[in-house]
Amino acid sequence: MEFASKEYFLLLLLLIPYILWYFLYRKKNEPTMQMSDTYTYQYAPKSWRMRIIDLPMILRCICFTLVIIVLARPQTHNAWDQRTAEGIDIMLAMDVSTSMLAEDLKPNRMEAAKDVASEFISDRPDDNIGLTIFAGESFTQCPMTTDHSSLINLLRNVRTDIAARGLIQDGTAVGMGLANAVSRLKESKAKSKVVILLTDGSNNMGDISPMTAAQIAKSLGIRVYTIGVGTNKVAPYPMPVAGGVQYVNIPVEIDTKTLSNIAATTEGNFYRATNNAELKKIYKDIDKLEKSKIDVKKFSKWHEAYQPFAIAAIVVLLLEILLRTTILRRIP
Repeated sequence: MEFASKEYFLLLLLLIPYILWYFLYRKKNEPTMQMSDTYTYQYAPKSWRMRIIDLPMILRCICFTLVIIVLARPQTHNAWDQRTAEGIDIMLAMDVSTSMLAEDLKPNRMEAAKDVASEFISDRPDDNIGLTIFAGESFTQCPMTTDHSSLINLLRNVRTDIAARGLIQDGTAVGMGLANAVSRLKESKAKSKVVILLTDGSNNMGDISPMTAAQIAKSLGIRVYTIGVGTNKVAPYPMPVAGGVQYVNIPVEIDTKTLSNIAATTEGNFYRATNNAELKKIYKDIDKLEKSKIDVKKFSKWHEAYQPFAIAAIVVLLLEILLRTTILRRIP
């Protein structure tokens, strides 16, 4: 049994002054009857009422103790489960520049990337996973966490219009995105640390070059998997016009050489995804490659166990009141 609020046990110290007051001072204030000589009563047997005269005080102390136990919230659990699981620390670095709206992947590059990343996160419940997004600048959307429901919600709320609305500069700062993800992993104590970098362009913004960020990752023992997403030539892009949307073909300019060098420097792999099926297969391949054994100890379920103590406190209190007002009633 565990107690969720152990600090309440400090209230038990209040019993000490109460007990001292009861035996040292209270009896001095009780009514007495003066007699000229008590020799006659020296060997008189004690009645059973005299023997239990202090029972109400004892019951009050027991009731107070039971109430403190209830406040401390006793809890039990079903069982401990110790097992070996597969877990590593992973940062997802995702390009959110406006070019990710191109529709060579369905419904577009951004939504396709979010779908496969969400599935990847769901399939790895024991990992610490975080999310960095970048366009012309980079910032952490979610630090590493095992609360994958919150992470997936934050991932699904990612939009490419943050650059269009001027919240960050548009462009593709691959080096900044990688550096941001690496900075989140530098304090990690995990045996395996990984960055999965996804982009549809080439580095054209930022103060840190991609290869500089790759060298930093290598020095920290971080492996980087790079993914270039988009077709090989041109891709349809929805261009807003008055009254609707007009599709234009934009060139696909993925810097495959730099992405490949980043992966090679950090002992990772470089992948190209020209459609949804390839992108999904890439994440499954990374999922198979990155397995690290860790010991996980979990409990199945906690249960509140205050009810027996609460019932016992009520019974003891009622018994004390009954004794005090009937057979142990004092006059006056």
